[in-house]
Amino acid sequence: MSTPPDSSERQDGEGFRVETVAVLGAGTMGHGIAQAAAQAGYRVVLRDLTEELVGRGLRAVESNLAKGVERGKVTEEEKARALAGLRVTTSLAETADAELFVEAVPERLDLKRATLAEVEAVARKPFVFATNTSSLSITEVAEGAARPERVVGMHFFNPVHIMRLVEIVVGRETSAEAVGAARAVARRMRKEPIVVRDVPGFASSRLGVALGLEAMRMVEEGVAGAKDIDTAMELGYNHPMGPLRLTDLVGLDVRLNIAEYLYERLGSERFRPPDILRRMVADGKLGKKTGEGFYKWE
Repeated sequence: MSTPPDSSERQDGEGFRVETVAVLGAGTMGHGIAQAAAQAGYRVVLRDLTEELVGRGLRAVESNLAKGVERGKVTEEEKARALAGLRVTTSLAETADAELFVEAVPERLDLKRATLAEVEAVARKPFVFATNTSSLSITEVAEGAARPERVVGMHFFNPVHIMRLVEIVVGRETSAEAVGAARAVARRMRKEPIVVRDVPGFASSRLGVALGLEAMRMVEEGVAGAKDIDTAMELGYNHPMGPLRLTDLVGLDVRLNIAEYLYERLGSERFRPPDILRRMVADGKLGKKTGEGFYKWE
């Protein structure tokens, strides 16, 4: 296992210096990425479309840091330093000086391409554009970009401030410089980066979705209840969280979109979305964010 570099390290990648990180999207993943970058000592700009969204994202960061202090994981000084280095905005122009843009917009190819085009129009200096997609092709996100070699995947995991893995995904035209910058930033965030090829589902989503869909089929077939299936994986295989509880946290709608994409691209029956998943999404049972999925949530 590699050791994260000293927090004073400023050189990210092969000659590519990252001092400011812009995170586009203040939702669950976006505010988590912004928090991790701020705690790593970067200047961070968290941007979303409305004051309500960026306010909610900032409050989530403040809450996470406060809990970290309560649990002895974060000092008051670290909390204050992270918050001092983080600002929020609804204006894309205020992100123009970033050297690294991390997009965390909804999992739609058109939105990610549009976000990249908007960044290219406002950026004032050379930058790396990292997409936090969990399954979409990095090569396809970069199609039409002025500098496709600067587009790379940085797939973080939820909750970002706790989970250590980052998948760095290399598109067809992604440069070694962009990969080096993404890897160095991830390490400075005290994450463990792995580098994977741009194939549908990469490594983690392909395995994780297959396990989650099979767990749903078991519920559908009456093999066992959701809690018992999750307990089997937590206690029998030492998973920190069962696949159905994890699905509730990720969002059933998100899992459905990824499953449909993998089924279309790979043509494997293991990724065909089960009927129970389609029904629950149609009924608005999307997991924790709606209060009900495979579990009831307060």
